[in-house]
Amino acid sequence: MQVLVQKFGGTSVQTEENRNHVIKHIKNALIKNYKIVVVVSALGRKPDPYATDTLLDLIGFPSNHNSNRELDLLMSCGETIASVVLSNELQKSHISASALTGAQAGFITNDDFNQAKIKEVRTERILKEFEQHDVVVVAGFQGQTSTGEITTIGRGGSDTTAAALGAALEADSIDIFTDVNGVMTADPRVVSKARPLDIVTYTEICNLAYQGAKVIHPRAVEIAMQAKIPMRVRSTYLQEEGTLVTASRLQELDSVIPDRLITGIAHISSISQIKVQTKEEAHRLQSEVFKAMAEAGISVDFINISPTGVIYTVPNAHTDKAVHILETLGFYPEITENCAKVSAVGAGMTGVPGVASRIVQSLTNAGVQILQSADSHTTIWVLIHENDLNAAVNALHDVFDLSGDNAV
Repeated sequence: MQVLVQKFGGTSVQTEENRNHVIKHIKNALIKNYKIVVVVSALGRKPDPYATDTLLDLIGFPSNHNSNRELDLLMSCGETIASVVLSNELQKSHISASALTGAQAGFITNDDFNQAKIKEVRTERILKEFEQHDVVVVAGFQGQTSTGEITTIGRGGSDTTAAALGAALEADSIDIFTDVNGVMTADPRVVSKARPLDIVTYTEICNLAYQGAKVIHPRAVEIAMQAKIPMRVRSTYLQEEGTLVTASRLQELDSVIPDRLITGIAHISSISQIKVQTKEEAHRLQSEVFKAMAEAGISVDFINISPTGVIYTVPNAHTDKAVHILETLGFYPEITENCAKVSAVGAGMTGVPGVASRIVQSLTNAGVQILQSADSHTTIWVLIHENDLNAAVNALHDVFDLSGDNAV
């Protein structure tokens, strides 16, 4: 039995017109004799009535809610509604389909409500449904504990649901349908010349996703990579193939292509840089600062540690809290608010000299001040002032000719 997993986001299932595009993709796969698992997100986005954030408004979240357990009961409703609506419309289109909640589909999680981790996917129920139906529509983002408590698995959870089902069912492929036609070389709202990529590696798309590209959740990519299942990122509204995500770009192409240095430019905005310096007991500073941030639940990023201090970033929303904690500890932080992190990602840069030089020179030419930098084998990061974001992303996109023929 050939199995294909298709995931459709909230806007894809938002209206009947959009769902007609979804049904076309399902029909096209059925023609190829696939059994299909369709994973859906909640219908639409706020203020649509069944969007997750709209449901949260019903209880006055975040200022008022009884417990995280009951919050998961509420948040799981949107995807459950979407699964039934789409299943019903598939049946009206003479496609044999059934709807399952995440729990019914076999997702067993831990009891970390709102951010549950998948422990196991039991496929028996889905395989049983396939004996009678060609399509099983599964509510994404959710599961249950071993004691039957309903859980949700965090933002981006429907992507993770799709990947986990693909791995458990040993699917031929996992198709992630979105509003754009694949993975882009940059955010098209920032770079007008951004273009879709035909193929990227798992590592490249993970790095792009972690650095701000919102086309797919990185945890989903990691699951598919471990299971060695190819993914496609496609547009709900087009019949084009989109972007293939796989282990090696060269293995999937009929001809050898020159390796590109940079695959894409990603960015994260609305962050603050925090510098904490000391002339004595530097080891105490390094230990206490990050321990205090962790205990306060503040996520830190872009960390540089030196013998005389530390530099790191936090989301703007957490800046005041972080500063208060540091001052309570007797430190005097220097804050630069409203920053942005810009990342150049590409497997082809590994071991190639001059990439960082080109990045620095292009930003200098664009009048962009670099506040901080770091690099790995496949990514170079720079921190800049947020008001320089458009100039920086476009400058890097241009210097690596990502709108040209090498953005294959």
